[in-house]
Amino acid sequence: MRWSAWRAKAPFKDSVQPKVLSIVDDALAELGADPDPECWVVWGDDPSSRYTLLVPTPSGLVLVNVRVSVPGEGPRAGGKVVRWPRVQLGELAVEIQGGHRLVTFQVETHVLNGADAAADAIAVFAQTIFAAVDGRPAPAPAKGRATPAKAGAASKSTKAGASSRAGASASSRQLTAPKGSPS
Repeated sequence: MRWSAWRAKAPFKDSVQPKVLSIVDDALAELGADPDPECWVVWGDDPSSRYTLLVPTPSGLVLVNVRVSVPGEGPRAGGKVVRWPRVQLGELAVEIQGGHRLVTFQVETHVLNGADAAADAIAVFAQTIFAAVDGRPAPAPAKGRATPAKAGAASKSTKAGASSRAGASASSRQLTAPKGSPS
């Protein structure tokens, strides 16, 4: 997901106010990231005061730690580029049950875990990191994945449509008797 999309869904709007974004954008530029990079934001325990951006770049993983308001100073961002051979990665693990997915992935000291739609996003981010470590282009995310709710609704509507069509054809058979049969 792009940095602009993360900003749009920030849990606290003060975390992404213009004076905070200006220092974050400056830090990203200095560390070699695109202006609106693909990234992951770890909002942490208190996203109103601090959060971390993880940005894959050709040089390595950019980590930017943001403090929304330092008393007496205002917002602060500090970052670094961790070269790909030194990036610490864990396994990408998935657990699936009853149509729901749970994914866990660790990068550096951050554990990313989520269910269903969040799990899909974490899996795409992990695959992007793996590709960057290997020097491959980032994979394109799979499109059109049916969530359990959508899949259930689709199968119910398909069953309902099939049964109504079957019912309609049966009723039409009952209404019109074959030729030569007594009516």
